Amino acid sequence: MSNVIESCVLQGAEAGGFILIQDTVKCTGRGLLKCFINAALKRGEDVHVLGFESPETEVCAGLDRSCVQKLHFHKGFPDPLGWTRRSSFTVERFASQHITQLFKDTQQAKASVLVVDSLSLVLRHHDPLVFCQTLQELRKGGVIKTIIGLLHSDLHQQGVVGIVCYLASTVISVAPANNECHSVAKTTRRTKSGKVMQEEEYFSVSEDATLSVQANPRQPGHAQKERDVSEADPTSNLTFNLRLSEEERKAKQKVALPFVFSQEKKSALLKPTPGSGRIVYKPDANDDFDEEDPDDDLDV
Repeated sequence: MSNVIESCVLQGAEAGGFILIQDTVKCTGRGLLKCFINAALKRGEDVHVLGFESPETEVCAGLDRSCVQKLHFHKGFPDPLGWTRRSSFTVERFASQHITQLFKDTQQAKASVLVVDSLSLVLRHHDPLVFCQTLQELRKGGVIKTIIGLLHSDLHQQGVVGIVCYLASTVISVAPANNECHSVAKTTRRTKSGKVMQEEEYFSVSEDATLSVQANPRQPGHAQKERDVSEADPTSNLTFNLRLSEEERKAKQKVALPFVFSQEKKSALLKPTPGSGRIVYKPDANDDFDEEDPDDDLDV
């Protein structure tokens, strides 16, 4: 069975799919984003990158040179807000009509891939509701095959992050691993039937944007540490004895506990006796007993 994250990268998403990569300051997802870009280019797909946080040279570094001509970089860095008019595409223009026009201007016969680096910068300057509406319009417009976005989840409120994740067909959350050579990827996929599947894997990205996935890489000496912990005796250095000798153990087994009945006592208590189950009442001299029927006036 192939790895989930590797399958997502190599095959991409189905038409109208939205792949969201979540990272934090503790672990970047930019390397994984480049893996998606490189795989899409190798599949012969045209890729449009809205680069708000990284220059074109950094995005293209390590990508397959034979396919890089299919990469269309729309410069938003280092002036994503357009203050110095040095960007060809600003955050303010993140709207379905402007982005769709970018794709149409390239005159490609088939739908292309949209990569947003990053969605966080867009969210900081757009209302979340308008932002989500834009994503939905782009997914259903027919011009864009797949949207791949990087989101710095620690920069936003959890409610906003949750809404964006709900729109995505695949969410990949990256986090640091104990092994410095790898990171942890938790992949959540939603099928057309509504079924949600999750998988956690360890991965690394090389300089040429090649993805390597492992189920659970171990650190050197990790197995030895596990054995040391399992073999350690927590009672070895105590000043008092927690163990019983053989004689003490036999004596303990012979002690009859007050709340445990022996078989003989159980039989004696449960054995039926003559007259059992009957209630006999003997009136006292001071009892007030009326022999008349209290309901004789009801004429029933």
